[in-house]
Amino acid sequence: MKVFKTSQIKSIDAYTIESEPIESIDLMERAATALFNWFRSKYHKNRRIKIFCGPGNNGGDGLALARLLINSGFNSHIYYLKADAYSTDFLTNLDRLKELTSELYLVKHQSDFPEIHSDDLVVDALYGSGLSRPVDGIAAQLIEHINSSRAKVIAIDIPSGLFGEANPVPNHNPVIKADYCLSLQFPKLAFFMPENESFVKRWVVIPIGLHPQAIESTVTPYYYTTASSLKIDFLHHSTFAHKGTFGHALILAGSQGMMGAACLCAKSTVRSGSGLVTMHIPKAGYTIAQISVPEALASIDRGEMYLTDFPPLDKFSAVCVGPGIAQNSDTEKMLIKLIKTCRVPMVIDADGLNLLSRSIDVLNSTNTTLILTPHPGEFDRLFGKSESNWERLERAREVAQKYKVIIVLKGAYTRVVLPNGNVHFNSTGNPGMATGGSGDVLSGIITGLLARGLSPTDAAISGVFIHGLAGDLAADDFGQISLCASNIVNYICKAFQHITNNDE
Repeated sequence: MKVFKTSQIKSIDAYTIESEPIESIDLMERAATALFNWFRSKYHKNRRIKIFCGPGNNGGDGLALARLLINSGFNSHIYYLKADAYSTDFLTNLDRLKELTSELYLVKHQSDFPEIHSDDLVVDALYGSGLSRPVDGIAAQLIEHINSSRAKVIAIDIPSGLFGEANPVPNHNPVIKADYCLSLQFPKLAFFMPENESFVKRWVVIPIGLHPQAIESTVTPYYYTTASSLKIDFLHHSTFAHKGTFGHALILAGSQGMMGAACLCAKSTVRSGSGLVTMHIPKAGYTIAQISVPEALASIDRGEMYLTDFPPLDKFSAVCVGPGIAQNSDTEKMLIKLIKTCRVPMVIDADGLNLLSRSIDVLNSTNTTLILTPHPGEFDRLFGKSESNWERLERAREVAQKYKVIIVLKGAYTRVVLPNGNVHFNSTGNPGMATGGSGDVLSGIITGLLARGLSPTDAAISGVFIHGLAGDLAADDFGQISLCASNIVNYICKAFQHITNNDE
């Protein structure tokens, strides 16, 4: 799914109105009908609903929704802000509503604010995604009034006061704290930023039939990955396939006290279908590796406690380096040499990233595609501190284009940033996956897919999706609190089955 900036969504709206063709008031009615269908499927008619409308088209959406709710028997009360001017479609819907109900109140002063009970359902239709400055005056006071209530709040399109892309951090502007956001046609980029979580607890995309040609022709670097987005031909095996068909992955990982990271990475590489997996490990990790991952071959480094070199690379189709390797100088030299020498796709994770941050210019000397998998702290060590997640994302786009690398920026909605600057937000995963070893599992999955022959782009996007899906399926059985990295490894097979079954 494409994700657009709010200015682009406005243009797609205009194209739809002109080219379908459809009157703007009828497009608003179509949106309101889609919103109404969501409400009707979720809430009982006896639930008291208080709908707050601003003077623009977001308020018009709220008025049209209110009319449909009232016509269907919902207990609805409507409050609209006094303003110097209202949009044309707002006024049309206001006139229609006045013919239907007396539960319609003009809000001019703070004294006009209704009491909001904890069992009320509040609909926020004050301001939409076109907002360009912080809310002030009576609207700001109303937002504070709504936020101070204990009622469930549902925002139409975007929580009022939140900007569609970049927002201040910390955000002291008046912004609705929505339990649900019903986003029209597309998610907003702001929804993917951790600093906005208190304003957007959950969001749902409500399709409203915007013109497919406008969506197709509008260029954006932002995408949202769902199961239908994946290229899954690699899941289908030839009858005559053998282990050599599915590649050979090399895992350079582990040091004294951190062999668990190496084993988790290797296990997930095996689970992701690599035909052969070789673990290159320090001498101290040999017994652990042989017992823990019997499916993997073992290559022993001359270093006793940590890695100092790597084996010949000619027989490998993918390489992963970093999980648990520690940060001593000999290992750093090995990493720099590996980056300059390797000619097959390579994943760099964990301590590999920390070591890379000391010698970042080596990224100018690569002979292959690198996939870097930092969490925000590792990214900042590599490329400089960012003040917000939006700033970090835009910096990641710049860096990916500069060095021609793929950056997997881990976290909720993990972002896969490609060398052309495109960003793919992931749709799977849960907070229970924020646990030690989870990143090692992700690196192993991506490496396994690379070994099988997927392009670095497809391996990164698919690997992130499968990792999150495995975590979701494991959380269904174990719960998020008790979820651990080994659970994720064990559910990789179920994730592949889930994708395959849904494709049949």
